[in-house]
Amino acid sequence: MDDRFNTAAGWVLFAGIIALGLSVLSGKYFHADKPERPEKIGYQIEGVEAEGAGAEAAPDLGTLIAAATPEAGAKVFAKCAACHTIEQGGANGIGPNLWGVMGTGIGQHVAGFAYSPALSGHGGNWTWENMDAWLTNPRGFADGTKMSFAGLPKPEDRAAVMVYMESMGGAPARPEPVVAEEAPAEEAATEGEGEAAAEEAPAEGTEAEA
Repeated sequence: MDDRFNTAAGWVLFAGIIALGLSVLSGKYFHADKPERPEKIGYQIEGVEAEGAGAEAAPDLGTLIAAATPEAGAKVFAKCAACHTIEQGGANGIGPNLWGVMGTGIGQHVAGFAYSPALSGHGGNWTWENMDAWLTNPRGFADGTKMSFAGLPKPEDRAAVMVYMESMGGAPARPEPVVAEEAPAEEAATEGEGEAAAEEAPAEGTEAEA
């Protein structure tokens, strides 16, 4: 009985070893044919550009300001009205009154107002460029500012608000719009030279007059 059991156990063990060996070999075989996992999952579709590629550059600040109106800026300024007044002689709120703020010292506009040290110590004046940067991201412009407003992501909205501020107390000279450079006239000159040369050359098959 023991001999039979030992024999059967031996065959079972042998079969298990054979099966394990075949499993290892098949795994190596199929793994060799399996392509490597790509770094990026998905398929590239021809003719489709990556997001953001080929997008036109945003207009320059001068162009945006030239196209903005105080009326449009007044509508955007409604987002600021919870903390600021802008009429001449208006009271300070959570933020200072903004009449005539454009062109004044940053964090120095209203005497006695408790500006944050990050803003009052920033330096410089409220130029169009500085105000645009401030309206884009106040905390990025003056890290530590008390103003919790996240900013205006649309450049058109920022330009409109600044033009509205300009109508409420004035502002420095506006930045000039950037004029696109004209294409050089080299191509036109080259074409003209080619046409003149063609006119001067005698036609094939004709002889010069004696």
